Amino acid sequence: MKKNDRAEASKKVAFYTLGCKLNFSETATISRSFKHEGFKRVDFSEPADVYVINTCSVTENADNRFKTIVKKAQNVNPDAFITAVGCYAQLKPEELADVDGVDLVLGATEKFKITDYLNDLTKNDMGEVHSCEIEEANFYVGSYSLGGRTRAFLKVQDGCDYKCTYCTIPMARGISRSDTLNNVLKNARDIADRGIKEIVLTGVNIGDYGKGEFGNKKHQHTFLDLVKALDDVNGIERLRISSIEPNLLKNDTIEVVADSETFVPHFHIPLQSGNNELLGKMSRRYKRELYADRVAEIKRLMPDACIGVDVIVGFPGETDAHFLDTYNFLTELDISYLHVFTYSERDNTKAAMMPGVVSMRKRKKRSKMLRGLSAKKRRAFYESQLGTRRTVLFEGENKKGYIHGFTENYVKVKAPWDPGLINTLHDVVLTEIDEDGLVRFEYCEELVAVTA
Repeated sequence: MKKNDRAEASKKVAFYTLGCKLNFSETATISRSFKHEGFKRVDFSEPADVYVINTCSVTENADNRFKTIVKKAQNVNPDAFITAVGCYAQLKPEELADVDGVDLVLGATEKFKITDYLNDLTKNDMGEVHSCEIEEANFYVGSYSLGGRTRAFLKVQDGCDYKCTYCTIPMARGISRSDTLNNVLKNARDIADRGIKEIVLTGVNIGDYGKGEFGNKKHQHTFLDLVKALDDVNGIERLRISSIEPNLLKNDTIEVVADSETFVPHFHIPLQSGNNELLGKMSRRYKRELYADRVAEIKRLMPDACIGVDVIVGFPGETDAHFLDTYNFLTELDISYLHVFTYSERDNTKAAMMPGVVSMRKRKKRSKMLRGLSAKKRRAFYESQLGTRRTVLFEGENKKGYIHGFTENYVKVKAPWDPGLINTLHDVVLTEIDEDGLVRFEYCEELVAVTA
Protein backbone atom coordinates (compact mmCIF):
# COMPACT_ATOMS: atom_id res chain seq x y z
CA MET A 1 0.00 0.00 0.00
CA LYS A 2 1.36 3.41 -0.93
CA LYS A 3 1.46 6.19 1.61
CA ASN A 4 -0.92 8.50 -0.20
CA ASP A 5 -3.59 5.78 -0.16
CA ARG A 6 -3.58 5.39 3.60
CA ALA A 7 -5.85 8.22 4.61
CA GLU A 8 -8.60 6.79 2.43
CA ALA A 9 -8.14 3.35 3.92
CA SER A 10 -8.46 4.65 7.53
CA LYS A 11 -5.77 2.36 8.82
CA LYS A 12 -5.49 1.87 12.58
CA VAL A 13 -2.34 1.78 14.72
CA ALA A 14 -1.85 0.77 18.35
CA PHE A 15 1.13 1.25 20.68
CA TYR A 16 2.56 -0.57 23.68
CA THR A 17 5.34 1.13 25.64
CA LEU A 18 7.75 -0.61 27.99
CA GLY A 19 10.18 1.11 30.32
CA CYS A 20 10.82 4.70 31.25
CA LYS A 21 9.10 8.08 30.90
CA LEU A 22 11.44 8.83 28.00
CA ASN A 23 10.01 5.90 26.06
CA PHE A 24 6.49 7.20 26.65
CA SER A 25 7.43 10.63 25.32
CA GLU A 26 8.98 9.07 22.21
CA THR A 27 5.98 6.80 21.63
CA ALA A 28 3.82 9.93 21.58
CA THR A 29 6.05 11.52 18.92
CA ILE A 30 6.01 8.34 16.80
CA SER A 31 2.23 8.24 17.20
CA ARG A 32 1.93 11.76 15.79
CA SER A 33 3.89 10.69 12.69
CA PHE A 34 1.27 8.00 12.07
CA LYS A 35 -1.50 10.55 12.47
CA HIS A 36 0.12 12.68 9.77
CA GLU A 37 -0.09 9.66 7.46
CA GLY A 38 -3.83 9.22 8.05
CA PHE A 39 -3.71 6.48 10.68
CA LYS A 40 -6.15 6.42 13.57
CA ARG A 41 -4.69 5.51 16.97
CA VAL A 42 -6.58 2.87 18.96
CA ASP A 43 -5.97 1.08 22.22
CA PHE A 44 -3.59 -1.89 22.11
CA SER A 45 -6.45 -4.20 23.11
CA GLU A 46 -8.41 -3.23 19.97
CA PRO A 47 -8.03 -4.52 16.41
CA ALA A 48 -5.37 -2.55 14.51
CA ASP A 49 -3.55 -2.84 11.21
CA VAL A 50 -0.20 -1.96 12.79
CA TYR A 51 1.02 -2.65 16.32
CA VAL A 52 4.13 -0.80 17.50
CA ILE A 53 5.96 -2.07 20.59
CA ASN A 54 8.46 0.38 22.13
CA THR A 55 10.89 -1.87 23.96
CA CYS A 56 13.12 -1.51 27.01
CA SER A 57 16.19 -3.48 27.99
CA VAL A 58 17.02 -2.19 31.46
CA THR A 59 16.01 -5.45 33.13
CA GLU A 60 15.71 -9.05 32.03
CA ASN A 61 12.01 -8.90 32.86
CA ALA A 62 11.45 -6.18 30.25
CA ASP A 63 13.09 -8.40 27.62
CA ASN A 64 10.93 -11.39 28.51
CA ARG A 65 7.69 -9.40 28.34
CA PHE A 66 8.17 -8.70 24.64
CA LYS A 67 6.98 -12.11 23.40
CA THR A 68 3.89 -11.91 25.60
CA ILE A 69 2.98 -8.50 24.15
CA VAL A 70 3.46 -9.78 20.59
CA LYS A 71 1.08 -12.65 21.33
CA LYS A 72 -1.51 -10.20 22.67
CA ALA A 73 -1.42 -8.31 19.38
CA GLN A 74 -1.67 -11.54 17.38
CA ASN A 75 -4.67 -12.69 19.42
CA VAL A 76 -6.52 -9.48 18.58
CA ASN A 77 -5.56 -9.44 14.90
CA PRO A 78 -3.48 -12.35 13.50
CA ASP A 79 -2.94 -10.44 10.25
CA ALA A 80 -1.62 -7.25 11.87
CA PHE A 81 1.79 -5.83 10.98
CA ILE A 82 3.93 -5.86 14.15
CA THR A 83 6.89 -3.51 14.59
CA ALA A 84 9.46 -3.35 17.40
CA VAL A 85 11.40 -0.17 18.22
CA GLY A 86 13.36 1.10 21.21
CA CYS A 87 16.36 0.03 23.27
CA TYR A 88 15.95 -3.74 22.98
CA ALA A 89 15.40 -3.34 19.25
CA GLN A 90 18.74 -1.53 18.96
CA LEU A 91 20.66 -3.95 21.18
CA LYS A 92 19.28 -7.25 19.87
CA PRO A 93 17.43 -6.62 16.59
CA GLU A 94 17.92 -10.13 15.19
CA GLU A 95 16.59 -11.68 18.39
CA LEU A 96 13.40 -9.66 18.14
CA ALA A 97 13.09 -10.30 14.42
CA ASP A 98 13.08 -14.04 15.15
CA VAL A 99 10.02 -13.77 17.40
CA ASP A 100 7.01 -15.28 15.67
CA GLY A 101 4.72 -12.56 14.33
CA VAL A 102 7.25 -9.71 14.28
CA ASP A 103 7.50 -8.08 10.84
CA LEU A 104 9.80 -5.09 11.32
CA VAL A 105 12.52 -4.08 13.81
CA LEU A 106 13.85 -0.51 13.84
CA GLY A 107 16.90 0.74 15.72
CA ALA A 108 17.74 3.97 17.52
CA THR A 109 17.80 6.30 14.52
CA GLU A 110 15.23 4.53 12.34
CA LYS A 111 12.34 4.51 14.82
CA PHE A 112 11.46 8.16 14.18
CA LYS A 113 11.13 7.42 10.46
CA ILE A 114 8.89 4.42 11.02
CA THR A 115 6.21 5.39 8.49
CA ASP A 116 8.85 5.44 5.74
CA TYR A 117 9.17 1.66 6.19
CA LEU A 118 5.44 0.91 5.94
CA ASN A 119 4.72 1.12 2.22
CA ASP A 120 3.51 -2.48 2.34
CA LEU A 121 1.73 -3.88 5.40
CA THR A 122 1.81 -7.47 4.17
CA LYS A 123 3.01 -9.90 6.84
CA ASN A 124 6.63 -10.98 6.45
CA ASP A 125 7.85 -14.56 6.71
CA MET A 126 10.78 -13.23 8.72
CA GLY A 127 11.23 -9.99 10.61
CA GLU A 128 12.93 -7.26 8.59
CA VAL A 129 15.68 -5.36 10.45
CA HIS A 130 16.82 -1.77 9.98
CA SER A 131 19.30 -0.96 12.72
CA CYS A 132 22.22 1.46 12.61
CA GLU A 133 25.56 1.32 14.34
CA ILE A 134 24.99 3.18 17.61
CA GLU A 135 27.72 5.69 16.69
CA GLU A 136 25.29 6.98 14.05
CA ALA A 137 22.77 7.92 16.76
CA ASN A 138 24.32 11.36 17.11
CA PHE A 139 21.38 13.61 16.27
CA TYR A 140 18.52 14.74 18.47
CA VAL A 141 14.80 14.20 18.01
CA GLY A 142 12.60 16.16 20.39
CA SER A 143 9.43 14.65 21.79
CA TYR A 144 6.79 14.95 24.45
CA SER A 145 3.93 12.78 25.61
CA LEU A 146 0.35 14.01 25.96
CA GLY A 147 -1.01 10.56 26.74
CA GLY A 148 -2.67 11.63 29.97
CA ARG A 149 -4.89 14.58 30.70
CA THR A 150 -2.96 15.78 33.73
CA ARG A 151 0.76 15.61 32.97
CA ALA A 152 3.16 15.49 30.05
CA PHE A 153 6.62 13.94 29.78
CA LEU A 154 8.88 16.45 28.04
CA LYS A 155 12.10 15.01 26.61
CA VAL A 156 15.01 17.43 26.91
CA GLN A 157 18.01 15.12 26.49
CA ASP A 158 18.93 11.72 25.07
CA GLY A 159 21.86 9.30 25.26
CA CYS A 160 24.58 9.02 27.88
CA ASP A 161 28.36 9.44 28.00
CA TYR A 162 28.65 7.62 31.33
CA LYS A 163 29.98 4.07 31.27
CA CYS A 164 28.35 2.45 34.29
CA THR A 165 29.51 -1.17 34.20
CA TYR A 166 26.02 -2.68 34.50
CA CYS A 167 24.22 -0.48 31.96
CA THR A 168 23.37 -1.00 28.29
CA ILE A 169 21.78 2.41 27.71
CA PRO A 170 24.83 4.02 26.00
CA MET A 171 24.84 1.07 23.58
CA ALA A 172 21.10 1.44 23.00
CA ARG A 173 20.78 5.23 22.78
CA GLY A 174 24.20 6.58 21.89
CA ILE A 175 26.08 9.65 23.06
CA SER A 176 24.66 12.40 25.25
CA ARG A 177 22.85 15.06 23.24
CA SER A 178 20.27 17.70 24.00
CA ASP A 179 17.35 19.62 22.57
CA THR A 180 17.92 23.32 21.94
CA LEU A 181 16.77 25.56 24.76
CA ASN A 182 14.42 27.41 22.41
CA ASN A 183 12.74 24.19 21.32
CA VAL A 184 12.32 22.97 24.91
CA LEU A 185 10.65 26.26 25.81
CA LYS A 186 8.43 26.08 22.70
CA ASN A 187 7.33 22.53 23.58
CA ALA A 188 6.65 23.58 27.17
CA ARG A 189 4.42 26.43 25.99
CA ASP A 190 2.62 24.09 23.56
CA ILE A 191 1.93 21.66 26.40
CA ALA A 192 0.68 24.43 28.69
CA ASP A 193 -1.59 25.75 25.92
CA ARG A 194 -3.27 22.33 25.77
CA GLY A 195 -4.38 22.63 29.38
CA ILE A 196 -1.90 20.12 30.79
CA LYS A 197 -1.19 21.09 34.40
CA GLU A 198 2.15 19.34 35.00
CA ILE A 199 5.29 18.83 32.92
CA VAL A 200 7.84 16.19 33.88
CA LEU A 201 11.33 16.78 32.44
CA THR A 202 12.77 13.55 31.15
CA GLY A 203 15.83 12.16 29.40
CA VAL A 204 18.50 9.51 29.85
CA ASN A 205 20.81 11.77 31.85
CA ILE A 206 19.01 15.11 32.13
CA GLY A 207 21.60 16.70 34.41
CA ASP A 208 23.95 16.50 31.41
CA TYR A 209 21.63 18.84 29.50
CA GLY A 210 23.49 21.14 27.09
CA LYS A 211 25.76 18.59 25.46
CA GLY A 212 25.03 18.23 21.78
CA GLU A 213 22.58 21.12 21.75
CA PHE A 214 24.11 22.26 18.46
CA GLY A 215 25.32 18.90 17.18
CA ASN A 216 28.58 19.07 19.12
CA LYS A 217 29.81 18.95 22.71
CA LYS A 218 29.80 22.70 23.32
CA HIS A 219 28.00 23.78 26.47
CA GLN A 220 26.27 27.04 25.68
CA HIS A 221 23.50 26.05 28.09
CA THR A 222 23.48 23.90 31.21
CA PHE A 223 20.79 22.14 33.19
CA LEU A 224 20.72 25.13 35.52
CA ASP A 225 20.06 27.42 32.53
CA LEU A 226 17.24 25.11 31.46
CA VAL A 227 15.63 25.12 34.90
CA LYS A 228 15.82 28.91 35.17
CA ALA A 229 14.38 29.43 31.68
CA LEU A 230 11.49 27.03 32.25
CA ASP A 231 10.72 28.68 35.57
CA ASP A 232 9.97 31.90 33.65
CA VAL A 233 7.51 30.33 31.18
CA ASN A 234 3.98 31.56 31.78
CA GLY A 235 1.05 29.15 31.90
CA ILE A 236 2.81 26.14 33.41
CA GLU A 237 1.28 25.11 36.74
CA ARG A 238 3.87 22.52 37.76
CA LEU A 239 7.32 21.41 36.64
CA ARG A 240 8.82 18.21 37.99
CA ILE A 241 12.38 16.96 37.51
CA SER A 242 12.62 13.24 36.79
CA SER A 243 15.65 11.15 37.73
CA ILE A 244 18.89 13.16 37.95
CA GLU A 245 22.41 11.99 38.83
CA PRO A 246 23.61 13.18 42.26
CA ASN A 247 26.88 14.57 40.89
CA LEU A 248 24.92 16.64 38.36
CA LEU A 249 22.33 17.95 40.82
CA LYS A 250 24.18 21.08 41.87
CA ASN A 251 23.33 23.24 44.88
CA ASP A 252 22.46 26.12 42.52
CA THR A 253 19.73 24.01 40.95
CA ILE A 254 18.39 22.96 44.35
CA GLU A 255 18.21 26.63 45.33
CA VAL A 256 16.26 27.54 42.17
CA VAL A 257 13.74 24.76 42.84
CA ALA A 258 13.43 25.86 46.47
CA ASP A 259 12.63 29.45 45.41
CA SER A 260 10.36 28.48 42.50
CA GLU A 261 6.57 28.61 42.51
CA THR A 262 6.47 26.23 39.54
CA PHE A 263 9.10 23.56 40.20
CA VAL A 264 7.82 21.15 42.82
CA PRO A 265 9.81 19.87 45.84
CA HIS A 266 10.32 16.34 44.54
CA PHE A 267 13.61 14.78 43.47
CA HIS A 268 14.45 11.29 42.26
CA ILE A 269 18.17 10.68 42.66
CA PRO A 270 19.82 7.35 41.73
CA LEU A 271 22.13 5.97 44.41
CA GLN A 272 22.54 2.33 43.25
CA SER A 273 24.70 1.43 46.25
CA GLY A 274 25.46 2.91 49.65
CA ASN A 275 28.88 1.27 49.67
CA ASN A 276 31.78 3.21 48.13
CA GLU A 277 33.67 0.10 47.01
CA LEU A 278 30.68 -1.08 44.98
CA LEU A 279 30.07 2.43 43.61
CA GLY A 280 33.62 2.25 42.26
CA LYS A 281 33.01 -1.14 40.64
CA MET A 282 29.86 0.25 39.10
CA SER A 283 31.87 3.22 37.70
CA ARG A 284 29.50 5.66 39.35
CA ARG A 285 30.84 9.23 39.47
CA TYR A 286 30.37 10.00 43.15
CA LYS A 287 30.74 8.54 46.61
CA ARG A 288 28.02 8.12 49.16
CA GLU A 289 29.23 11.17 51.07
CA LEU A 290 28.31 13.42 48.13
CA TYR A 291 24.92 11.75 47.95
CA ALA A 292 24.27 12.42 51.63
CA ASP A 293 25.29 16.06 51.12
CA ARG A 294 22.75 16.46 48.30
CA VAL A 295 19.95 15.01 50.42
CA ALA A 296 20.92 17.24 53.36
CA GLU A 297 20.92 20.37 51.17
CA ILE A 298 17.50 19.56 49.75
CA LYS A 299 16.06 19.00 53.20
CA ARG A 300 17.72 22.15 54.55
CA LEU A 301 15.99 24.32 51.94
CA MET A 302 12.83 22.22 51.52
CA PRO A 303 12.10 20.23 54.71
CA ASP A 304 8.94 18.73 53.18
CA ALA A 305 10.58 17.68 49.92
CA CYS A 306 10.02 14.15 48.67
CA ILE A 307 13.21 12.29 47.72
CA GLY A 308 13.14 9.01 45.82
CA VAL A 309 16.14 6.70 45.43
CA ASP A 310 17.15 4.05 42.88
CA VAL A 311 19.19 1.18 44.35
CA ILE A 312 20.54 -2.06 42.86
CA VAL A 313 20.89 -5.26 44.89
CA GLY A 314 22.99 -8.28 44.01
CA PHE A 315 25.68 -6.52 41.95
CA PRO A 316 28.69 -8.84 41.40
CA GLY A 317 30.89 -8.89 44.48
CA GLU A 318 28.20 -7.52 46.81
CA THR A 319 28.84 -9.28 50.11
CA ASP A 320 26.51 -9.35 53.09
CA ALA A 321 28.63 -6.58 54.60
CA HIS A 322 28.32 -4.44 51.46
CA PHE A 323 24.55 -4.89 51.44
CA LEU A 324 24.20 -4.04 55.12
CA ASP A 325 26.31 -0.95 54.49
CA THR A 326 23.74 0.13 51.88
CA TYR A 327 20.79 -0.84 54.06
CA ASN A 328 22.07 1.08 57.07
CA PHE A 329 23.01 4.10 54.96
CA LEU A 330 19.49 4.25 53.52
CA THR A 331 17.92 3.72 56.93
CA GLU A 332 19.64 6.81 58.29
CA LEU A 333 19.08 8.92 55.18
CA ASP A 334 16.14 11.37 55.17
CA ILE A 335 14.50 9.97 52.03
CA SER A 336 10.89 9.15 51.11
CA TYR A 337 10.86 5.94 49.04
CA LEU A 338 13.04 3.50 47.10
CA HIS A 339 12.93 2.00 43.62
CA VAL A 340 14.66 -1.34 44.11
CA PHE A 341 16.23 -3.12 41.15
CA THR A 342 17.45 -6.70 41.36
CA TYR A 343 20.69 -6.89 39.37
CA SER A 344 20.43 -8.88 36.15
CA GLU A 345 23.32 -9.69 33.85
CA ARG A 346 23.29 -7.77 30.57
CA ASP A 347 25.24 -8.87 27.50
CA ASN A 348 28.30 -6.81 26.56
CA THR A 349 28.59 -5.06 29.93
CA LYS A 350 31.69 -5.18 32.12
CA ALA A 351 29.66 -6.22 35.16
CA ALA A 352 28.48 -9.39 33.43
CA MET A 353 32.12 -10.58 33.36
CA MET A 354 32.92 -9.68 36.97
CA PRO A 355 33.61 -12.35 39.60
CA GLY A 356 31.58 -12.73 42.76
CA VAL A 357 28.20 -13.58 41.24
CA VAL A 358 25.47 -13.24 43.87
CA SER A 359 22.96 -16.08 44.00
CA MET A 360 19.40 -15.35 42.93
CA ARG A 361 18.21 -16.41 46.37
CA LYS A 362 20.32 -13.70 47.99
CA ARG A 363 19.35 -11.14 45.37
CA LYS A 364 15.66 -11.76 46.06
CA LYS A 365 16.14 -11.69 49.83
CA ARG A 366 18.01 -8.38 49.69
CA SER A 367 15.44 -6.93 47.33
CA LYS A 368 12.65 -7.92 49.72
CA MET A 369 14.46 -6.26 52.62
CA LEU A 370 14.88 -2.99 50.76
CA ARG A 371 11.29 -3.01 49.52
CA GLY A 372 10.24 -3.38 53.15
CA LEU A 373 12.45 -0.44 54.07
CA SER A 374 10.89 1.57 51.24
CA ALA A 375 7.39 0.92 52.62
CA LYS A 376 8.51 2.15 56.04
CA LYS A 377 10.15 5.25 54.57
CA ARG A 378 7.08 6.12 52.52
CA ARG A 379 4.79 5.63 55.53
CA ALA A 380 7.01 7.82 57.71
CA PHE A 381 7.08 10.53 55.03
CA TYR A 382 3.31 10.47 54.64
CA GLU A 383 2.87 10.66 58.42
CA SER A 384 5.16 13.69 58.52
CA GLN A 385 2.83 15.44 56.06
CA LEU A 386 -0.41 14.94 58.00
CA GLY A 387 -1.87 18.26 59.07
CA THR A 388 -0.04 20.19 56.37
CA ARG A 389 -1.67 22.20 53.60
CA ARG A 390 -0.91 20.99 50.09
CA THR A 391 -2.09 21.36 46.50
CA VAL A 392 -3.40 18.21 44.81
CA LEU A 393 -3.53 17.57 41.07
CA PHE A 394 -6.15 14.88 40.37
CA GLU A 395 -5.59 12.07 37.87
CA GLY A 396 -8.04 10.86 35.22
CA GLU A 397 -8.80 7.25 36.10
CA ASN A 398 -11.59 5.67 38.15
CA LYS A 399 -9.85 3.16 40.41
CA LYS A 400 -12.45 1.05 42.21
CA GLY A 401 -14.67 4.02 42.88
CA TYR A 402 -11.89 6.43 43.84
CA ILE A 403 -9.94 9.17 42.15
CA HIS A 404 -6.27 9.56 42.97
CA GLY A 405 -4.04 12.60 42.91
CA PHE A 406 -0.59 13.81 43.92
CA THR A 407 0.47 16.72 46.04
CA GLU A 408 3.32 18.90 44.84
CA ASN A 409 5.67 16.87 47.07
CA TYR A 410 4.39 13.56 45.68
CA VAL A 411 2.07 12.38 48.43
CA LYS A 412 -0.55 10.14 46.81
CA VAL A 413 -4.11 10.94 47.92
CA LYS A 414 -7.54 9.43 47.25
CA ALA A 415 -11.14 10.63 47.24
CA PRO A 416 -14.50 9.23 46.08
CA TRP A 417 -14.69 9.20 42.28
CA ASP A 418 -15.75 12.50 40.78
CA PRO A 419 -14.99 13.06 37.07
CA GLY A 420 -15.27 16.80 37.64
CA LEU A 421 -12.01 16.66 39.59
CA ILE A 422 -9.93 15.34 36.67
CA ASN A 423 -7.00 17.64 35.80
CA THR A 424 -7.92 20.17 38.50
CA LEU A 425 -5.80 21.58 41.31
CA HIS A 426 -7.20 21.93 44.83
CA ASP A 427 -5.79 23.17 48.11
CA VAL A 428 -6.24 20.54 50.80
CA VAL A 429 -5.18 19.63 54.31
CA LEU A 430 -3.87 16.08 54.65
CA THR A 431 -5.71 14.35 57.48
CA GLU A 432 -5.10 10.59 57.69
CA ILE A 433 -3.54 7.56 56.04
CA ASP A 434 -6.08 5.08 54.71
CA GLU A 435 -5.83 1.29 55.09
CA ASP A 436 -4.33 1.03 51.60
CA GLY A 437 -1.54 3.45 52.49
CA LEU A 438 -2.94 6.42 50.57
CA VAL A 439 -3.74 9.73 52.24
CA ARG A 440 -7.17 11.25 52.87
CA PHE A 441 -7.72 14.99 53.05
CA GLU A 442 -10.16 17.84 53.55
CA TYR A 443 -10.61 20.63 51.05
CA CYS A 444 -9.42 23.99 52.33
CA GLU A 445 -12.57 25.55 50.81
CA GLU A 446 -14.71 23.37 53.07
CA LEU A 447 -12.63 24.21 56.13
CA VAL A 448 -13.07 27.92 55.46
CA ALA A 449 -16.84 27.43 55.08
CA VAL A 450 -17.02 25.58 58.40
CA THR A 451 -15.12 28.25 60.32
CA ALA A 452 -16.88 31.17 58.64
